[in-house]
Amino acid sequence: MMPQSPTTRVCSHCDGFPVVHITTGAITPDGRRQTLPATCPVCRGLGHTVPTTLVRAGK
Repeated sequence: MMPQSPTTRVCSHCDGFPVVHITTGAITPDGRRQTLPATCPVCRGLGHTVPTTLVRAGK
């Protein structure tokens, strides 16, 4: 038998794409578009959610 590994759930808010780059409309001096990174606020840029058993540690 193969060992069981914990499965991570894909974030329902970003669907596994935790960091995106949004263009500002400006162009840098070397000709590239200027972008800003935006991370998913729910998974904090991980792309998956923490299992509930790890969140409830304590009480």
